[in-house]
Amino acid sequence: MSTESAIATGRRGALSGGRLPFVLVVTCFAAWGVAANMTDPLVQVFSRIFSMSTLQASLVQFAYYGAYFCLALPAAFINRRFSYKTGLLTGLGCAIAGAVMFYPASLMMTYGTFLAALFLLAGGLSILETSANPFVIALGSGETATRRLNLAQAFNPVGTNIGVFLSAALILPHLDPATAEDRARMGQEALLAMQSSELQAVMVPYVGFAAVLGLIWLAIALCPMPAAGESAAARDHEVHFAATLRRLLSNRHYVFGVAAQFFNVGAQTCVWTFTIPYVIAAIGGTEAEAGWYLQASLAVFLVSRFAMTWAMGLVRPARLLAAMALFGALLCAVAVSAPGWTGVIAVVLCSAALSLMFPTIYGIALEGLGEDTKFGSAGLVMAILGGALMPLAFGAVSDAAGPVAGYAVPGACFLLVAAYGVFDLRASRH
Repeated sequence: MSTESAIATGRRGALSGGRLPFVLVVTCFAAWGVAANMTDPLVQVFSRIFSMSTLQASLVQFAYYGAYFCLALPAAFINRRFSYKTGLLTGLGCAIAGAVMFYPASLMMTYGTFLAALFLLAGGLSILETSANPFVIALGSGETATRRLNLAQAFNPVGTNIGVFLSAALILPHLDPATAEDRARMGQEALLAMQSSELQAVMVPYVGFAAVLGLIWLAIALCPMPAAGESAAARDHEVHFAATLRRLLSNRHYVFGVAAQFFNVGAQTCVWTFTIPYVIAAIGGTEAEAGWYLQASLAVFLVSRFAMTWAMGLVRPARLLAAMALFGALLCAVAVSAPGWTGVIAVVLCSAALSLMFPTIYGIALEGLGEDTKFGSAGLVMAILGGALMPLAFGAVSDAAGPVAGYAVPGACFLLVAAYGVFDLRASRH
């Protein structure tokens, strides 16, 4: 099967509910990619601006992905009681408020205010993602759901590349090269002036992003959306959350899928967040120069996502998941054992291993859940908490032994994702 025919097959399934609604939902996939990858370099940015340790700066990811954990379940209730469209609009509204909050945060010049803005922004994106992923699954046949979600998710790295570019072009070049020691010797007035300039650079792309999200909100609000399995009777039906939770927790396939998603997102966040520190440690250079290697990683991710969508027409998704996860673990081992250009190339190629993981785990874990899909989707989005916790582990290792040694953390995460792929291949339901 050719790449064109594979994508066409996925498109036909995805567009069964209408072309314009699908295009608008795909735009949301790109939007949260922009936000996530504008945020990744902020660990290095705030570490320099506020002269903090890597572990302290990693609270950026804790706030961002912690919000995903906190807001996913409320999003499931919104989708269950109202509709996926309501979930999309609610998520976009919260994300807009969080992005706008970067403006007062840049004036207050406190780390905590930026963390609060990130929490609100990511909370909105959590609601958005909890709504958009199952919506895409519901727009076609169950047999092609995993592949269709991979197709929609293929547009997410378009956003991630934009996000990294915005950071590389608008934020990183405006960081003053002064070290923590240099800043400690500066007068209070000079230091505040420097920090104000740097934080203004952080603010600009986020406020611009809020304007773009506003346009997407308006387009979705005005566009009629297909029901996609959301009958009025189903929405009015009483929600028995305790019974739903018991069914989900008794489903070993789903529970293992949530765990695999936790470690997948943990690996992804570690790889991308610490690419810049790794490159600087391995081959030298400035943050702005190292930022282009992160851009290269996201380009690899983009190309590989489409390639994996095509490959699923030939290879069973779980088999592909296990193989690429093992490949990612091997690359992390190379990054740790061979710092330098070899290690940098391995870190960049980790994005190829990551490319298929999120939608593939998502589709496999939700298979056959029926009416429990909306709450099952929330659990898989809550698993994004891995992106909050694993960077803290990476940061602790990095502070103790350097960013090169830290890549053992995503390496271990890859191995656990590979175990889920093997588990699915041996599952009795197949």
